[in-house]
Amino acid sequence: MRGPILPGATIGVLGSGQLGRMLAFAARRMGYRLHTFSPGRDTPTGQVADREVSALYEDLEAVRDFAAQVDVVTFEFENVAAAAAEAAAEHAPVRPAHRVLHTTQNRLREKGFLSANGFPVTPFHAVRSQEELSPALAEIGAPAVLKTAGWGYDGKGQTAILPEELETDREGTLARAWETTGLGNRDAEQGDEHAGILEAFVDYECEVSVVAARGLDGAFAHFGVMANDHADHILDVSVSPAPIPPQMAREAIEIAHGVLEALDVVGVLCVEMFLTRDGRLLVNELAPRPHNSGHLTIEGHVTSQFEQQLRAVCSLPLGSTEPVAPAAMANLLGDLWYPDEGFDPIAPPWHRVLAEPGVHLHLYGKQEPHPGRKMGHLTALGVTVEEARERVLRGRP
Repeated sequence: MRGPILPGATIGVLGSGQLGRMLAFAARRMGYRLHTFSPGRDTPTGQVADREVSALYEDLEAVRDFAAQVDVVTFEFENVAAAAAEAAAEHAPVRPAHRVLHTTQNRLREKGFLSANGFPVTPFHAVRSQEELSPALAEIGAPAVLKTAGWGYDGKGQTAILPEELETDREGTLARAWETTGLGNRDAEQGDEHAGILEAFVDYECEVSVVAARGLDGAFAHFGVMANDHADHILDVSVSPAPIPPQMAREAIEIAHGVLEALDVVGVLCVEMFLTRDGRLLVNELAPRPHNSGHLTIEGHVTSQFEQQLRAVCSLPLGSTEPVAPAAMANLLGDLWYPDEGFDPIAPPWHRVLAEPGVHLHLYGKQEPHPGRKMGHLTALGVTVEEARERVLRGRP
């Protein structure tokens, strides 16, 4: 086992978005340097990194050169070719390992892993062609959700299939679902990377997440359970602790612990789950990195998810995850820059946002706001979860 990677060392990050930016802030505070690798330039991470490398993830020689100049490599974005992580591992430790990335970046592999290891998931079926969709639906039943197996997030690449639509025009409904997801533009001969996955619809009471960390020595730490509200398939508001029964919170944490152990994660991973109306937890997705719902840990916990990621990948003792107070987070999407549905973006009134007592503003340095694009977030603390939620929503323009 390699010893700890101490302050003064250089962290390499594959990806260059807001998660890497916030990791860079934590790294700088603790005396580390940070390099970022992505196809972009002047990126959210690159603006605050010591070095920004702009190259394609498929350029494995560039990846190897990048890894040779850092002490450890981690991720802030899972849609990186696993081959890039393997190439980086030739020169530096990669944490989490490339096999974690390989499993979690594809819904079929992810669901297969979870099911094979006894974790609760909704029924699912692989769909590799439009012809396979009808028999898969006969097995799963409607309503159901058709998704791309790879390269999807924030509701992209998925669509619902409803019983009433099937009754009216079954063949047309299935054809439209196949095209809507983009599966019609994919090459089925390329296997699961370009396949679809059909999942049974979940009648859930709420969506929750557990952000947790695991060290090289197997140490485990979690931030409790967050409750998440979505709008148009994009996370809107998260609160902590989640207002769910204590036994359900304990079960969610046990599931998360089991997932990190089974995957042999070194780093931070988020387990997203549905709490069904009949009191069951079903794992929905895994994210092998800090998570949007965990942004509230920056102000809401003794150690943030970003410092915890740094500690874990550097083989340092994991930090205290004790909550400071009940906390809430609200996303700031690019829609806020278009208050009158005009063509030219207008910066939101940040002076009014910051006039709200106890509200913290985090902007990601993205120059071009687009509807649905995550431009920043707000956090707030409160005596109760309800107070924290009300405060953060009052602060949002």
